[in-house]
Formats: sequence, structure tokens, C-alpha cells
Amino acid sequence: MCGRSMAMIRQTLQGVPGLCAFALAALFLAAAPAIGHAQGRIVGQVVQSGMPSGDAVLATSIPSGTSQGWLAQFAGNPAGPPQFLAVNKQAQELYVFEQKSPLAMVEKITCTTGEREGDKLVEGDLRTPEGVYFIQQRLSAGLDYKDYGTLAHTLNYPNPVDRLKGKTGGGIWIHGRGHQITPRETKGCVALNNDAILELDKRLSRNLPVLIAHNVDWRPEDTNFAESETLVRLVEDWTRAWESRSDTFFDFFDAEKFSKSGDESFQAFKAHKANLFKNLPWLQVRSHNIHALPGPDYWVTWFEQYYRSPSLSSGGIKRLYWMKDATGNWRVVGNEWVDADQESLRGMEARYLLDSLQQVRELVDAWRDSWLKADLDRYMAFYGNAASQGGRYGKRAIQDHKLAIWTDKRPTRVEFGALDVKLHPQGLVVGFSQEYEDAKGYKDKGFKTLVMQPRGNGWEILSEDWQAM
Repeated sequence: MCGRSMAMIRQTLQGVPGLCAFALAALFLAAAPAIGHAQGRIVGQVVQSGMPSGDAVLATSIPSGTSQGWLAQFAGNPAGPPQFLAVNKQAQELYVFEQKSPLAMVEKITCTTGEREGDKLVEGDLRTPEGVYFIQQRLSAGLDYKDYGTLAHTLNYPNPVDRLKGKTGGGIWIHGRGHQITPRETKGCVALNNDAILELDKRLSRNLPVLIAHNVDWRPEDTNFAESETLVRLVEDWTRAWESRSDTFFDFFDAEKFSKSGDESFQAFKAHKANLFKNLPWLQVRSHNIHALPGPDYWVTWFEQYYRSPSLSSGGIKRLYWMKDATGNWRVVGNEWVDADQESLRGMEARYLLDSLQQVRELVDAWRDSWLKADLDRYMAFYGNAASQGGRYGKRAIQDHKLAIWTDKRPTRVEFGALDVKLHPQGLVVGFSQEYEDAKGYKDKGFKTLVMQPRGNGWEILSEDWQAM
């Protein structure tokens, strides 16, 4: 943590900043030789302020899994985020990566990290944590200029895997400094010169991923991105199992590790979900823009999630943390949720409605066709058991009414106008103009309103009303 107890960090988030102390000169002198003696190199495209791109030695490399810390290895692939940061603690550098087909490093910035080497384990150990983190909050007021400069971005340390491993502490930020930085001078944060973080700020946003590692090894393209593809498919399967209210949903989790990584035991989590599965008439889960990045011994997937049930609608970013079990299968060991802001939520709702419109349009076209052909069995299949139509309630009443009409007044013309689809507490409300004629010469024109609720992978008509135009 960055020089504060958890209680004091909570005060900091309310506008009372803490302190990141200078490193002792002896620590700096001891660290300098380690930076200068390279054991290997990483080559990639670099763009620095005012400098041309080209091959450049980025950092030294060490074997993965040594006591020195994590060697973050990653490459560009379709599941990668469009932009992320990587902090190289050994080189004391921060890199900005963008997925430009291939992955490209677009900026390299000098930074400083914790006074002591290695991964953060406990509060106050003066180490910078290693793993995959995400920006949470932007702080620009109430900061002590000497230690934080004029800007800070908080990170989500400890993440679920950190908690699973028993790591403690908090208050890990990326922030500025009121003086020229020197290597390894913080109590755990990542600090930049103040002008550098002000320039970097235009690239930073909530939920932006940040890899922090002892060292960084990357490639522009991954010709074998099977692991990330597997995890994307698992997220899709996990979403479908949740939406179908299947017991297989619970098989995606490592019960013991999940219980240790969060505030709720897996047993409580499962009981709550099982109760919803049993009592909700329907629920829908939509996952979009699935991304994946590797951590030291885990992967993180995150995506936009839009959830609907008769009692709740929500949207935000869901993060799932995956580790392999004893049989080599990926299991969810922790999760995080970040509520969408109002603008993002409106965007999720708009995409949901657009996706639903295509399904509803196909259903309405098929329903109209069955009506025009007086195909009673097919027509009734579009209605829920408790459906209403005008003053008639239940499928049997609707069926008897249509049978009586179609016996000698078969439809000859049923035309619909453009569909208007909106959210409704029971699912969707669909409105459109309707023109109708039958074999006896009766004709009318009106506005039809259908309330539709989810059924399996599609929809069913819950109520139908018509008003003359």
C-alpha cells in the first residue's frame, strides 16, 4: 500500500491524500546495477514523444516464475483489449499498448515503483503488486502536491486472486509527483513525473487494464492464441448456462477458491442463484466485447454485461478471474462487477433493443403468416399460456375466438407497418400499424400493441391489444 493504513486510504478517497515517501539513497544505488545489466532483450515497435518508431530494446528479461517476480508475457490477438498499460518494474518504465492489428506500443514513460523488490504480499511491505489490475477512480482534488502531484488514478488492488492468496494492503495508485522521480521511491504505488501523468491522462479511463510485472515480454501478434480463444468461449458458455438457468452454470466455478476470493461463500452464492433460477419466469444475460489478459498464474476476462429479469435490469462491466484446477480445466475463482454510468447503460439498452428487434421481427413475420393462412395450431404457438387478446384471457379463449371467426371469415390481407420496440417490465412492448381484410369483405386499420416476454431463446406473446386508427 502507498504509505497508508486502509482506514487512512479511505480518508484519502474522500479528499485527504496520503504520502509516498522517497526511497533511501542506498536503495537507489543498490538498484541501479540491476537495471544496467541485461540478461536478454525484448524487441517491439516503439513510439516516443517526438521520436520515430523502430525496433528498440525495451527491457531485460528473466525466466518466468523466479523469486524476482512475474515475467508478463503477452501478444496481440482478437481477444486483447483495444488499449492497456504495462508497468515494467525492473526497467522502471510504463508502456501504453494499443491493438492496431498488430499490437503496438505507442508510448514509453519513465516511472518509479516500490522501494523493495518482489510482489506485494502484506500491508506496508513497500512493494508494488504484480498482476492484472484496472483503473477505478480519477482523483484530481485534495492531493498533496509533493507526493502525488496534481493527478492520481486508483487501481483495484487487491483483486480477487490477491485476496485468494491472502495478500493484504490497498491504496495502490498511478499518480504524479511534485518533484523529479528517482527509481524505486514509492511505498507501493506507480508514480510518474507530474507532466508525464498529465499527458498520459488523456489515455486513461475507468476500467482500463494495467499489467504490473517485474518484467515485460510481448509480441505484436500471437499466431497461436488458443488460450484466449478458450476463455472467450468459456465466457460465452457461462453466459448461456446462466441465461438458461441450468445447474451447469455452477460447474464453471471453483467453489473453495471462489469462497476465499470475495465477501460471499460459494454456498451462499449458489443458494441465491438457485432460488432465482427456480422463481423467475425468465432472465436474460447479454455479454459483449469479451476481452482476456494473462496474469501471473491466472487469466482475467472482462466484458460488457446487460442483465434483465422481471424484477431487475442492470448493466456494467463483469470481470471473471480464471485459474486451472487439478485436472487442468479453467474455473472461475473470483469475480468483480462495476456498474455502468448512465451513458454506457443507455448504450447497452440500445444494443439490446437492436438485437431483440431482429428476433421480434422474425417472430412477428411468422405470426402474421400463420394468421393469414388461418393455421390455428401454428398461430397459437406464438402465445404464452396466460396470454390475453382484447377481452379474452388464456390461450383457450383466444383459440376458440379465432376458430369461430376463421370458419367462414378467413383472412385475405394482413399487413403490418414498421415495428417500434421498447423495454417493458415483462419483456418488450412492440407497436406497429395493422391493416386487415377477410373473405367477407370486412376491413379495418388500427394500431397493434404486443407485450412479449422471453421464452427460451426467443419470445412469446403475453398480451395483444388493438386500437382503431
